[in-house]
Amino acid sequence: MAHIKKVKDWTIKLLLGKSSVPSGLFELSEYFRHNGPIRFSQQIQKDGTILVKSENLRIGKITTSGKNAKEVDQNIKDAILTAFSIPSSYRTEAQLVKQGTEDTCYALA
Repeated sequence: MAHIKKVKDWTIKLLLGKSSVPSGLFELSEYFRHNGPIRFSQQIQKDGTILVKSENLRIGKITTSGKNAKEVDQNIKDAILTAFSIPSSYRTEAQLVKQGTEDTCYALA
């Protein structure tokens, strides 16, 4: 199913063209401008999976997981995009970056 979603997202992006961006990108930008970065807490489960939960997201909660730090990073970025109804094909345009070393925080570049 993930492959179908990716194909759908890229098709939408091709049809809309590079000059058009989803309204969620503006909403995401405004959210970070007004509220700052989103912080995530991490827990390592018994099976080694890393579970992360948002701590300060004002529009709800984000919970995701991964097998390693790289996968968790990708899943957090995808979850943030999903929370703002932004297709994953706009990941580059969103410019989400991890901030800090001790806390896991994400903001716009």
